[in-house]
Amino acid sequence: MKQPAANNEQPTASNIAVVIYSGGMDSFTVLNRAIVDGFNVHALSFNYGQRHSKELDYAANVCEKLGIPHKIVDIRAINSLLAGSSLTSDIDVPDAEYAEANMQSTVVPNRNMILLSLAIGYAVSINADEVYYGAHAGDHDIYPDCRPEFVEAMNTVSQLANYKAIPVRSPYLHSSKGDILADGMRMNLDYANTWTCYNGRERACGKCSACRERLAAFAAHGLTDPINYEV
Repeated sequence: MKQPAANNEQPTASNIAVVIYSGGMDSFTVLNRAIVDGFNVHALSFNYGQRHSKELDYAANVCEKLGIPHKIVDIRAINSLLAGSSLTSDIDVPDAEYAEANMQSTVVPNRNMILLSLAIGYAVSINADEVYYGAHAGDHDIYPDCRPEFVEAMNTVSQLANYKAIPVRSPYLHSSKGDILADGMRMNLDYANTWTCYNGRERACGKCSACRERLAAFAAHGLTDPINYEV
């Protein structure tokens, strides 16, 4: 059985990679990691009915600047099947630490399996070689569809589901948010080009769990987050 590519493995060819790109800090780093790894990147974003589309606007701007092919796919119709998350329904987002007990309301049922399936199908259709996906260690305790077991299973299924085997690569699967930021700084990335906050106001709230985790990553490196916060 072929295993997922390890974090330190390099692609065997400079071909095409589909990157699932939300516009947030993690996927922005993944997008640039795929470019540095030598791939011609096709970015794929999804409007699944999340509370706001600000991340998608950031994603579109980045791809325009980089000259990367970018699709934003409207799959909001699935919300009638996937209710109950504070990211898609009229439920307050948690203003608390980024921990399992606080974050369970943000789980969108089966979201990453759906998004990966669509990304894999797109990769097959454009004859791409891999799909990059931004699961990381900070999400393992909170989101079952970000855990190594899930990513490894999706990697296996992806290589069985079509005539062309499409590996699923998660370069930060065993990395923390701080590790991701460190790699981004090594690539000289400007995180002012990202949006992480669960709220879609003019400035990031600084209070929601996503903001707290992001701010903690910058603080751990003695850095100041370049985006503007309300607090």
